[in-house]
Amino acid sequence: MLTVNAYVATAATEPLAPTTVERREVGPHDVLIEIKYCGICHSDISHARSEWGKQVYPIVPGHEIAGIVADVGSEVGRFAVGDRVGVGCLVESCRECESCLKGEEQYCLNGNTLTYGGIDKDGTITQGGYSTHVVVTEDFVVRVPRGIALDEAAPLLCAGITTYSPLRRWGAGPGKKVAVIGLGGLGHLAVKLAHAMGAEVTVLSQSLKKMDDGLRLGADHYHATSDPATFEQLVGTFDLIVNTVSAKLDLDAYLGLLAVNGALVNVGAPAEPLSLNVFSLIMRGRSYAGSLIGGIRETQEMLDFCAEHGIGSEIEVIPADKINEAYDRVLASDVRYRFVIDTSTLA
Repeated sequence: MLTVNAYVATAATEPLAPTTVERREVGPHDVLIEIKYCGICHSDISHARSEWGKQVYPIVPGHEIAGIVADVGSEVGRFAVGDRVGVGCLVESCRECESCLKGEEQYCLNGNTLTYGGIDKDGTITQGGYSTHVVVTEDFVVRVPRGIALDEAAPLLCAGITTYSPLRRWGAGPGKKVAVIGLGGLGHLAVKLAHAMGAEVTVLSQSLKKMDDGLRLGADHYHATSDPATFEQLVGTFDLIVNTVSAKLDLDAYLGLLAVNGALVNVGAPAEPLSLNVFSLIMRGRSYAGSLIGGIRETQEMLDFCAEHGIGSEIEVIPADKINEAYDRVLASDVRYRFVIDTSTLA
């Protein structure tokens, strides 16, 4: 076993603290990654604080991992020591079901293995990227192109693919009007990606506080949802709305902003149930859908797209001893737009 430094959640109500954790030895198909940077995702907080159900502690959060290959197993053919690589939300799946065979491991019908808090094939609990090293099977490692700095690449492994996947699936591109609800860790990347795809992009945010940022990142329009006139002005406008916020919304109001056959896609994950009037859908042929990250092939596609278009995350790099403060700031929406941990500070 490999002993590595990490930051760990020990209980739902306790702050994260430094400690060491064990990593498995590098097997024939494994890659040992020296983690350089790890993004902080809102779901890290939800897991660490048991907001999505009771968790098994200790937990090392982190599924936005960017680093350098430090060692490879004897049968690894895709990676070599020194390669720039990343790991997202998944580290294993059954590889045999219909979803896996289609390259959609995120929807594995037999249950995939999450990067942290999941049950690995040896029965142990997986531990994530708030650590100095991780061992992952090569099939769940992606290559980070040279066109993206490693610190800016880290959040792409979750926030980037979470927004890229529905934009691609619902055809964002030239001639399409796309709205993004929320300009946060997910939303700012949705704007960048939709703009790069050629869509006409609108940000729907609670206020106009981030308007200058939104327009700089690629939005063509910016509207405050706290103003009732927004919903009157934009009725029937959008082909696609991507909802990136984890809050309870008036879905009927937002569905009213869709054009005929438009789709509202949820990627944010509110803890409480949402409801809608079905007539908001059937009277204009509208759709309400959800989307969960992306498969490994699509994640690599997303990274290559970002490198081609010069897209990276807007980040604030922090040392490990600022993680608990960062959690509080995420909840207060006090980050533009993603915290990234410099894992060298764990050494």
